[in-house]
Amino acid sequence: MKILIATGIYPPRVGGPSQYAKNVKAEWEKGGHKVRVKTFTLEHFLPSGIRHLYYFIKIIPGALWCDFIFALDTFSVGWPATSVAKLFGKKIILRTGGDFLWEGYVERTRDLVLLRDFYKTTRGKWSRKERLIFKLTKWTLRNVNTLIFSTKWQRDIWLDPYELSEVRTALVENYYGAKEESFQPAKKDFIGGTRPLVWKNLELVHKVFASKEVEDIGATFRTETYDHAEFMKKISHSYAVILASLGDISPNLILDAIRHNKPFIITRENGLMDRMGDIAIVVDPKNSNDIKEKILWLCEKDNYENQVEKIKNFNFTHTWEEVAYEIIELWKKL
Repeated sequence: MKILIATGIYPPRVGGPSQYAKNVKAEWEKGGHKVRVKTFTLEHFLPSGIRHLYYFIKIIPGALWCDFIFALDTFSVGWPATSVAKLFGKKIILRTGGDFLWEGYVERTRDLVLLRDFYKTTRGKWSRKERLIFKLTKWTLRNVNTLIFSTKWQRDIWLDPYELSEVRTALVENYYGAKEESFQPAKKDFIGGTRPLVWKNLELVHKVFASKEVEDIGATFRTETYDHAEFMKKISHSYAVILASLGDISPNLILDAIRHNKPFIITRENGLMDRMGDIAIVVDPKNSNDIKEKILWLCEKDNYENQVEKIKNFNFTHTWEEVAYEIIELWKKL
């Protein structure tokens, strides 16, 4: 088969879609398929609208060449890729990733609304641009051949506002890698490296780590980001990982922590709980006392060792080969 991958980012740029595109491409090519990737270059510097038009034109040759398009977001590349697919009668499978509209709204307004509540409580506050993004995203989701979610949690949130009951949807879980080397931590450093966005809730977490109780036990919060290989190394030497965002669908930071047998504190607003169960230490992202109590609890020796043991016993894997195969099987059913 000939497959066109549409993605806004691709290595050396870092991020979930970048790693996803890179790895499914490698697996498909191992299977004998021909794969092309169209990613943003100049588009990173163009305003919205012009960026979409430029990308639309850019992917036409690849769309004419391919058997199907695999798009890795719902708006930035998803909308123009779906438009091209409709125009030229091509099949398209789209993987949702995050929630572009919610992320942008929280960034603009600093309204700390949870993802699960966003579509129920904020519609009257949307800007003209946000209303347009919603309409275009809804059109995109309803015009792809198959819509892939990584978690049932996100699908349930989107079913009603985007009217997806008649849309062909599928679940393809995120990548769960084999266990990697882990090192005894030299100090109580909590890794929380992520983009400095409002919905990531870093301001509140920084305040918690600056509290006297947390400082007294020697716990620190590290938010530096690195390329993927270096970041995995930092995690392997860390004490624990913490992610207290307002909503995280299938966070790679947590999946990387599991691979290195590192305990983690995660927002309760996530889509991984069906899979992770009791290996997760869950917090209310709006409750600083809850976050503080869980940090203090995890810094106790017995609690820490028990969590490490639980995670060591978690051996579920979902390889890139399996991810790539599941997507191909969805295409065969179109």
